[in-house]
Amino acid sequence: MKPKQLWKALLASGAMLILILDSQTAVEGAKTGIDLCIRTIIPSLFPFFIISSILTSSLSGQSLFFLKPLGRLYGIPAGAESLLLIGVLGGYPVGAQAVSSAYNSGSLTKSQAERMLAFCNNAGPAFLFGVVSQFFPSAVIPWVLWMIHLAGALMVAILIPHEPAQAATLPPAKEPSLTQAMQQSLRTMAAVCGWVILFRVLIGFFYRWFLWILPVELQVLIIGCLELSNGCMELAGVADLPTRFLLCSGMLAFGGLCVTMQTLSVVKGLSVKHYLLGKLMQTITAVSICIGILYHSWVILIVFLLFFFFLFRKGKNSRFYGLHPV
Repeated sequence: MKPKQLWKALLASGAMLILILDSQTAVEGAKTGIDLCIRTIIPSLFPFFIISSILTSSLSGQSLFFLKPLGRLYGIPAGAESLLLIGVLGGYPVGAQAVSSAYNSGSLTKSQAERMLAFCNNAGPAFLFGVVSQFFPSAVIPWVLWMIHLAGALMVAILIPHEPAQAATLPPAKEPSLTQAMQQSLRTMAAVCGWVILFRVLIGFFYRWFLWILPVELQVLIIGCLELSNGCMELAGVADLPTRFLLCSGMLAFGGLCVTMQTLSVVKGLSVKHYLLGKLMQTITAVSICIGILYHSWVILIVFLLFFFFLFRKGKNSRFYGLHPV
């Protein structure tokens, strides 16, 4: 047996033993996850998924003139600008899947696709306005969170160097169909709910073992780093609104372990080094902007972001952190 297979077998055996010894915690966690999906996740996200599916399938492969300036700003090959819009509107992990499909079709080189993974896979409006908005008193706050989120993605695109590339030709978009959108949305919804339930079981064990000792803000942060939906649902327990805003922005930018696993499952053949580093950079940027907004520390924010910018742009010549031109 290969070492990797052996470790997987040992981990699975350990998980099975824990479930046998403390099945009640697992059952309660699964019940909470199912209740969360039925009462909140599905009603909030499913209508958005259908509309998003129709919209992204309509835009896929299209050369949209109004995106060309953004494409140049983000360093995206001409003709592939629609991938940026899909990465902004589709939500996790639709953007990563679109980039991977473009690579598999030969429209993008491997280095181009790996670079684009870093900023073309983001939280979509479905999640922001369907789930996150209910935890803030003003309808403006989700818009602010989304703008901060996209600013972080833009910073990542600017910081990761690139070289001029030949124009890309994406496969033509298929005619959008409501039936296909429904089927795709059902599959996506099932996957989302499956991950939410699985991680809710894990979170149940964490609460039993150690989370209950920690301050509620740290609890939310740990849960959000594991699974984004569960983390955002825990925001209701954070009484201080600025802290809730800061935590939410950081969790949205990072995406959590669950989103990373979903991304890995749809980008086979591509390295996720740029993706992981990009999410770290996006999180730092989003949190920095939030601190500037909440505490009016604009001077500190500007100095920090300039330092951050020049530090990583050094990679253009020195291959700092592996961020060499691609």
